[in-house]
Amino acid sequence: MDADIPVRPDNPMHRFRNGYGKVLEWIVGALMIILAVEVTIGVIFRWSGNSLVWYDETASLLLAWLTFYGSALASVRRAHIGCPEVVDALPPRGRRYFNIIAQLLVIAFFALLGWMGLEIMPILAGDTLVSLPWMPVNFVHSAIPISAALILIAEVMHLIDLIRTPDDAGTASALSDGLI
Repeated sequence: MDADIPVRPDNPMHRFRNGYGKVLEWIVGALMIILAVEVTIGVIFRWSGNSLVWYDETASLLLAWLTFYGSALASVRRAHIGCPEVVDALPPRGRRYFNIIAQLLVIAFFALLGWMGLEIMPILAGDTLVSLPWMPVNFVHSAIPISAALILIAEVMHLIDLIRTPDDAGTASALSDGLI
């Protein structure tokens, strides 16, 4: 959340955002632990001369999932890289309008990403992983539309905050606090 947009515990959306962020923290934390355990097991087996056939493929997929779901968490926390100097140079009203337009563009991008992620799911139907033939590729690639939806939820909440915050409230720019 932007540093200058006040967090109000009495605001249901802010309470939801905090709970939503906690759920995403648990998901990202679990993925990190699973990836660390999987890599450790893979290294031990490889060191012993008995490489696991599924190790490389699952490690890369877990890393992809961690990246997608971690992006959703970063979106909730407004922790993405930004460019504060450009946006902060604008007057408060111009900054607000710029942030709203930028937020709408971000929402449009992730809506498109989610839609295209869903469009590709039927194309992948019936395909399985090479090293784990019981694992459908649809399940693996479901991280794209799911994470896009998770990011959309966070970005729409931020857009609502941007719209509700008056021009003279001194809102920090969405880009300075991490617009995706």
